[in-house]
Amino acid sequence: MFERFVKTLALLGLTLLWLAPAQAEVAVSSVRLWPAQDYTRLTLESKQLLAYNMFTLAEPARLVVDLENVELNAILNELGSKVSSDDPYIRSLRIGRFKPGVVRLVFDLKAEVKPQLFSLNPVGDYGHRLVLDIYPATPIDPLMALAEQREQKLGANAPLAGSAGVAAPPAPATPATPEALELRNRLLLVAVDAGHGGEDPGARGRRGSREKNVTLAIARRLKAQIDATPGMRAILIRDGDYFIPLVGRVAKARQAHADLFVSIHADAFVKPRARGSSVFALSEGGATSASARWLAKKENEADLIGGVNLAVQDPYLARTLLDLTQTATINDSMKLARHVLDELRDVNTLHRGHVEQAGFAVLKSPDIPSILVETAFISNPEEEKRLRDEGYQDKMAGAILEGIKRYFAQNPPLARQRIALEN
Repeated sequence: MFERFVKTLALLGLTLLWLAPAQAEVAVSSVRLWPAQDYTRLTLESKQLLAYNMFTLAEPARLVVDLENVELNAILNELGSKVSSDDPYIRSLRIGRFKPGVVRLVFDLKAEVKPQLFSLNPVGDYGHRLVLDIYPATPIDPLMALAEQREQKLGANAPLAGSAGVAAPPAPATPATPEALELRNRLLLVAVDAGHGGEDPGARGRRGSREKNVTLAIARRLKAQIDATPGMRAILIRDGDYFIPLVGRVAKARQAHADLFVSIHADAFVKPRARGSSVFALSEGGATSASARWLAKKENEADLIGGVNLAVQDPYLARTLLDLTQTATINDSMKLARHVLDELRDVNTLHRGHVEQAGFAVLKSPDIPSILVETAFISNPEEEKRLRDEGYQDKMAGAILEGIKRYFAQNPPLARQRIALEN
């Protein structure tokens, strides 16, 4: 009797297993492509974790990503059309069913690349994300890129050969003074960092403004004003809608041998009446106020939203940031911050009448005076409107530049040999 009961249960179990439907395929709910000179990022978002495999092929250069147990839906099928002709690394993208249960993505590449593929757990408004970062095989030198941009600009302004009209005879060359030669070789370089970007939109205003767009607009205006100032040049840490990890922003400024680092943001608070501009510097100890501590925590979470591959970190840089005593650099940062804050009071109300300090990860350069400027509260409807205004953006950039010039006037940097980027 007992044996018959056991056999019946076994048969019932087999029947239920046979009747059970096959595991449902995972549907990709959103795809996003962020092309940039630094790297191109592809994000696939879904409600469940995606299983994947990646490999490369040569002659011609291709990158292959296999997605297991994934539905080949309209969202994936449209991914190829999102590749733009000016993408630095992807020539084209093909998607199809490779075999039952596997969707294959084939990237036709423009050059040799160094890809990274990793998963991110749900955070904020995002579900599970599979992120593909396509880096150049040889990392871009930011200082050389700045020099090349300058050369291209000079070339574009040069008269075309064989153009109509008679060329005026060249003016006799004026010998450069020793002071002028020295200035050319030690241009003051300011790293301008537009906060957030790409997957990380930053704060949002009631009118739909995104912090990442506002900060980039102001950063570009600040760069233009700095470049128009004799003896100074600016490098944009981010010059497009893409994400750069906080440590990567510090690293890029250091690779360029920047004299200063200015990170631009637009504040937000739960209460819409909060308003005003603020300037922050790094703190070796605790934050100078509860609000500064809260803001630093919020800004430091940008890597969670933007998406960082934790399996690939620069141990040298991480050790440098953790181990170096930064007292002298922080003192210089405070001087710079005070000058900028003084200039901002002519453009906007100050949220705090003094410089605040907290543990902002993006300010942790051991050898570059660094500040973070909260230009205004994007969560305040009135200030959001001003942040969208080009005239206000120009004034904000101008105030930051005046603060920088005042700092340099009182704290000239040590002589550094630079690539001469002449007017």
